[in-house]
Amino acid sequence: MITLQIPASRWVYGQKTVAIPPALSYATPVENTSIYGGSIVPHEIVQQVLDILFPPHCAGCQKSGSILCPTCIAKVRPFAPPFCSHCGTALPTTYAVCRQCQYHRLYLSGLRATGSYEEPLRSYIHALKYDGNRRLAKPLGQLLAQTCVNYGLRADAIVPVPLHRNRQRARGYNHAHLLAEVCAAQVSMPLRSDIVIRHRDTSPQVGLTASQRQQNVAGAFSCIPAFTGGALYGRTILIVDDVCTTGATVEACAAPFFAAGAKAVWGLVLARPV
Repeated sequence: MITLQIPASRWVYGQKTVAIPPALSYATPVENTSIYGGSIVPHEIVQQVLDILFPPHCAGCQKSGSILCPTCIAKVRPFAPPFCSHCGTALPTTYAVCRQCQYHRLYLSGLRATGSYEEPLRSYIHALKYDGNRRLAKPLGQLLAQTCVNYGLRADAIVPVPLHRNRQRARGYNHAHLLAEVCAAQVSMPLRSDIVIRHRDTSPQVGLTASQRQQNVAGAFSCIPAFTGGALYGRTILIVDDVCTTGATVEACAAPFFAAGAKAVWGLVLARPV
């Protein structure tokens, strides 16, 4: 027997389990369904019913009725020109590239961000990443999709920055995957989380210097063997993550794609420090 977590009353992410016979669990897409009274019900329908009975509260203003209300979404200020043509950082003048990219350009085809890593966007990202508010992935993923459209980004695959299996097991989910899933659906591009893995469990990047961050993630990612023999040759890849500080993580994640023959590898993130 195995157990399935299902939402119950206000516990959207599940603090209640039901037993499922192995035969049923084998044939059922467990992660997208719940069991109620012996019936298999898609999570989206269950969540809609729960939202009617127990309306969600906005992560910004705490008003009832939505995960992130239109007013709080509007407070996220997108980057406006001028910005660096390579890494997307906001610039005080109309220079083509920022000082960082003049001397130490990221090994990427380019990087774009929705906005600066400041309030309220910083709190929304923190709630998604550390507080377990997975439902924030939808409005934040939609912001990423709008950024993707605004910059005219197109790719053969959208790839979330993978977590190491130990980190994902501890957290319970990969926030970058949740964001990428929403973004990919909005812009009608394929989502691929089966191409690259994080084979080395790295230390958190928070608190490290730029050089320490680079060393920390260097060589931490690799393509699975099925994609190292030419399947990625000439392809364009769009890597998605929540925040880009120095670019070390996205750059390290891009390295195996370039090594496998990708023509271009771009980064797309919600926020960058100004």
